[in-house]
Amino acid sequence: MNYKQKKLLSLIFILILSLNLVACTNSVLTSTDVDKKIEETANLMLETITNPTISSLAGEWTVLSLARSDLDIDEDYFERYYNNVVEIVKEKEGILHERKYTEYSRVILALTAIGKDPTDVGGYNLLEALGDYEKVIYQGINGPIFALIALDSKDYEIPQNLNADVQGTRDMYVDYILENQLKDGGFSILGEEPGDPDITAMALQALSKYRERPEVDGAIERALEYLSSVQLEDGGYSSWGAANSESVVQVMVALTELGIDLEDERFVNDGNTLIDNLQTFYVDGGGFMHIKEGEKENGGGQAGTIDPMATDQGMYGLVAYNRYKENKNSLYDMTDVK
Repeated sequence: MNYKQKKLLSLIFILILSLNLVACTNSVLTSTDVDKKIEETANLMLETITNPTISSLAGEWTVLSLARSDLDIDEDYFERYYNNVVEIVKEKEGILHERKYTEYSRVILALTAIGKDPTDVGGYNLLEALGDYEKVIYQGINGPIFALIALDSKDYEIPQNLNADVQGTRDMYVDYILENQLKDGGFSILGEEPGDPDITAMALQALSKYRERPEVDGAIERALEYLSSVQLEDGGYSSWGAANSESVVQVMVALTELGIDLEDERFVNDGNTLIDNLQTFYVDGGGFMHIKEGEKENGGGQAGTIDPMATDQGMYGLVAYNRYKENKNSLYDMTDVK
């Protein structure tokens, strides 16, 4: 081998090494960046939500996000939440709400995430509520969606509800969701077209455990086609007239529950992935915006500012992404919780 050949070979080797280093660096930086955002958002939650209780804000979603992050969270924080739940359940004599049965599902999910037994909360079995079919579906599609997510979080049996006119079953809740799929493949809170990315993604989360049923598998595929077709060029989603972070999160969670990589070509638009888009809503130091500054608002949180609901969802979206990448149980598969 002559001098010129040796020099050319050396240059090729250096180029290959450099490309490998760049690729590795980008991969490590991306993973580190996500971890940093999770840790910073967790710190923000712990500093601002010091006494979590039963609530859709500063409550169950915060507790679930922190518990499923696998960060080293002080157990006293979760005990504080649990004690508050027990106190409220006793005070209400086991009735969290007369009509809004997603209250039960949400609390069951949080209790499961921290290793508590939802069948004995101050002497009350919260799972019994999910056995009342008519009350679960009273809210519309949201009711059976979250009933299934809660029940399947740890393979809970549905108890017999002696006060129910119609005893609910998993099959009944699955069928209710399927019956409400729209012609465009999506789902909506009002049961009317067009579909909505958030509700469609939540329906997929609920149906993910039932894909062995041909009719469910077909519904899932149609819903995935819908979500792929309405994805924005920047990798995000719009709901109720505005591009927002929560819609992106729900699709992320749906894909990870289904075991679909977020870089699946169906969900990469103009080179932008879902995780790329979500990070554009992140606020330095921790937290997420509902809508970015200067963008059209849709009745949700104020544009360009940290939003409690967006922060809860942004946090568990990143956690769901990390759990998928690390081959851990999905966000809602809590059979790994002791």
